[in-house]
Amino acid sequence: MSLVVDQIRRIDSQLDRLQLSTANGDSAFTIAAEDIHDPRRVARIEQLQRLIKSLSTTNSSKHSLVHPSRVRTILQEANLSSNCASCAFLFEQDDSGSQRRGSTYGQAHESSYEHELEWLLLSKATTQAYGSVLSTILEQTIPLEDDIWYWDDIVSTYRFAGLYSIQTSPVRLYSWSKDVYRDVKDRGGRLAVDGWRDFYTLVTDTIKDRNIREVQRRVVGPLGAVRQEGRKKRAALRRIRTVNANALGLLLGEGLSAESLHNEGVQTPNGLGTSENRHRWKSTVAKSIALMDAVIQSVTDADLHVDKFDGSVAATTQDDHYYDLHEPTGERTASSLKPADVAARLDTLLTKALPAYTTNFQAAVREHGRPSLLVRYWLPVSFALISSTTILRIAVNRKEEILTWVREFGQTVIDFWANWVVEPTKKVIGTIRHDEDSEVSIMSKRSLESDRASLERMVVDFAVQNPEGPALNDTQIADIRAKVREGDLTPVLRAYEKEIQSPVKGAIMGNLASALLIQVQKTKVDVELAMSGIDSILKSQELLFGFIGLTPGVLVTIGVYRWFRGVFSNRRGVKQWARQGQLLLILRNIDRILVGATPNEFGEIFYKDHGLLLCEVHLLRQEASRVLPRRIFHDFLQEIDELVNIQSGLERQQKVVERIRWAYSKWFTA
Repeated sequence: MSLVVDQIRRIDSQLDRLQLSTANGDSAFTIAAEDIHDPRRVARIEQLQRLIKSLSTTNSSKHSLVHPSRVRTILQEANLSSNCASCAFLFEQDDSGSQRRGSTYGQAHESSYEHELEWLLLSKATTQAYGSVLSTILEQTIPLEDDIWYWDDIVSTYRFAGLYSIQTSPVRLYSWSKDVYRDVKDRGGRLAVDGWRDFYTLVTDTIKDRNIREVQRRVVGPLGAVRQEGRKKRAALRRIRTVNANALGLLLGEGLSAESLHNEGVQTPNGLGTSENRHRWKSTVAKSIALMDAVIQSVTDADLHVDKFDGSVAATTQDDHYYDLHEPTGERTASSLKPADVAARLDTLLTKALPAYTTNFQAAVREHGRPSLLVRYWLPVSFALISSTTILRIAVNRKEEILTWVREFGQTVIDFWANWVVEPTKKVIGTIRHDEDSEVSIMSKRSLESDRASLERMVVDFAVQNPEGPALNDTQIADIRAKVREGDLTPVLRAYEKEIQSPVKGAIMGNLASALLIQVQKTKVDVELAMSGIDSILKSQELLFGFIGLTPGVLVTIGVYRWFRGVFSNRRGVKQWARQGQLLLILRNIDRILVGATPNEFGEIFYKDHGLLLCEVHLLRQEASRVLPRRIFHDFLQEIDELVNIQSGLERQQKVVERIRWAYSKWFTA
């Protein structure tokens, strides 16, 4: 939902409560006994109730407003006329031809239920029209900031000014040629009559005269002229933006929103008023129609300065009959205005005034806004079209090579995905499940046991064959086996020490060679023991190594994905703000508006500043709805309502901005 929809929902809910005020005997929303027994009136009442429900935003699951064309269709389908009993009594003519007016409206005649439903239908339609006007002005005012930034770049930098000069060179050349042609034509030059030589002379003379007249403009140079054009268009856009903002502030400050929020103009009479002002909501509706009409007329005036906008609206409404009838009780409006006439004026507002404003606004934006896409991108498009034949020729001549590159690139991507992402992932999953195939090992499982058993047999056989004393018994042999398991080769080392004293003799006739080979086997066993320790460490870190093997593929995949997302995402501007940064920037703009605003004698900001504030608050609300959690966003809406309340005063609004800054800093800071 938007800020405008919230306003319309509040007004609409207050109008719905008007029908619930039937508990009071003075309420006009009471069906008379004769109406209940009249099938025609019952059908008419049911039709009006159905149309009223179709205009209610509170009964719709959608958050958008009812389209103006749909509002007009409903008004036409309602077929409001002066045939009801109340209209016949209030507006019947006496013998002198003058209408009887309702000085005794509440005493001589009670309005029928059908008549009140027609007014309620008009109120619903006016509420939707009010929302459409607000939404149209708001949605057209906000994008103007982008166009103003565009001209800021043109004015502030020579690079953008030069680019703009190149982009608009065909347009300026065409305009210059057209002016030259018009001057030649005004001088009576005709190619068929004067001949080519005389016509050419006339054209050159015309160009020389134009160059003399434009000699002062050449002093500043082409870029200076471009920047001057940018300043003029930027000033025009700022004026349009300020006028639209003033219109927004005026509509919210004096329209239905203000009446429903502060003046109780459309609130339930039974709950918050008395029977004397039960028709006040009708007066409020008529006044709002006149106000919308006056605002649209004033904002459409292209020559109207922003300082005279409020005066223009006041002058228009001063002569408006609907505005003159506005008074606290609403009796004059109820007794003077026919529902059919009010519906006709509302239809005129929706069919003529609002479309005329939209047309004039779009024409002004086309004149002073950014150039069209064709003007801005004709150069690269032209270059692409000119070089397209060459590119096509190269593509056709190297078709096979290009297809080979594409196939190889695709196969490379597939192999990378399979070998560096899928396979490492499978190994990690296998490690988690303790699959035997996924174990990390640098030596075979039974290698150490077999080598250790071989060393044990070699040492025992050596000790048995070369005893130092009598033959070894079983106990001594078992003791030698136990010592060998612990790495003790004492029998072999003693024989080695003895034989090494006569190495040649020991090598030929002794046991030196056997002792050396046994020590080689011992070295092999020691190496395998060390490798077994390393193998145990590797097995304890299998999951870590699995993730290390998976990391390069995942990092490359994420990097490529983020690069593609950055290339193909719709980003505007050189530097992109995150949503939190955008919120902070919008909050800064709101603070600047409030700091620069000058309060009136009541401490309230003027409608111009209020309209600019509404534009920024609308953007703030939209961005906050995407960032803040649902529960926090509900509390944030209360801050928004207090911030846009113009009658709270400038000082309180500044405090609200400060509270938003520190209360929601967790989500607003990037």
